[in-house]
Amino acid sequence: MDSIRIAILGDGGWGTALALVLARKGLSPTLWGVFPHYIEEIKITRENKKYLPRIKIPQTINFSSNLQQVVEQNDVLVVAIPTIYLRGILEKISTCNVSRKIVVSCVKGIENETLLTPSRIIHECLRDIKLAVLSGPSHAEEVARNIPTCVVATSENHAVAKKVQEIFMETRFRVYTSNDLIGVELGGALKNVIAIAAGLCDGLDFGANTKAALLSRGLQEIIRLGIVLGAKAETFFGLSGMGDLVTTCISSYGRNRSVGERIARGEKIKDIVGSMEMIAEGVKTTRSAFNLAEKHSIDMPITSEVYQVLYKNKSPLQSISDLMLRDSKDEIDKQTI
Repeated sequence: MDSIRIAILGDGGWGTALALVLARKGLSPTLWGVFPHYIEEIKITRENKKYLPRIKIPQTINFSSNLQQVVEQNDVLVVAIPTIYLRGILEKISTCNVSRKIVVSCVKGIENETLLTPSRIIHECLRDIKLAVLSGPSHAEEVARNIPTCVVATSENHAVAKKVQEIFMETRFRVYTSNDLIGVELGGALKNVIAIAAGLCDGLDFGANTKAALLSRGLQEIIRLGIVLGAKAETFFGLSGMGDLVTTCISSYGRNRSVGERIARGEKIKDIVGSMEMIAEGVKTTRSAFNLAEKHSIDMPITSEVYQVLYKNKSPLQSISDLMLRDSKDEIDKQTI
């Protein structure tokens, strides 16, 4: 383990937090970022002031803005790049020999144009690789502060999932394994849509009753779409499903929840997105989830209402009313569970 060379592609909060996890294990990961001047600033100050302020970065973490060099010199590539930029970055390294490397996706989104999850995008761009996904309820701010956290490493190759588990498993960062790659990815992506809805509820000053109903019914929507796309229902009751959903819907660190809250209090989505340093993946994912539901004729009323609020300027209060006044039905859809 000591000799394994690990690079993290993406110098945002999550990439930096994962570098800190590895450093605590005695490893010396390299953190890559696209802007040379900012990478140099982090290297000098030992603090990622823009994305993870007030967290000291140890000297054992290296930094680079040379993408090709980082890819060629490391055995494990941890991808922590927002979905919107993922394909562009991967195309820049598509000519590199990565066939023997492990690629770990930590990306939580669905590409708007293709409706592909990050793992499918990575496969398209890098082709024959050893691919895993690392996901779960894990706010970067808490991981960086060494607060106990549990996540899931999943791969279609069990040996690869076990290797990723071994690499990241640490005293306060517990890693489980799974073989439901699409389920874990969808849980991580779709929970951000429900988190925006949770923020709308918070901004409207609704209470715990509303939030509990939203999470319960939101999970049903995620499961319905997940099963149609090939996921296992039980995955969504685990860390990467319900676990991640709860965390992002209640935490003060939740960017997507914050987006919903600000909309409900009168701000425009364009202004909100423009004011954020980090990307709220749920804004773009909402469009993808809405289009997937339409494509597969899946009933996803919460997702549909979030889409209407974000992209059709619908009133959040009207959306809530429309959800509450839908036709009555049984709680559990027996076709999905």
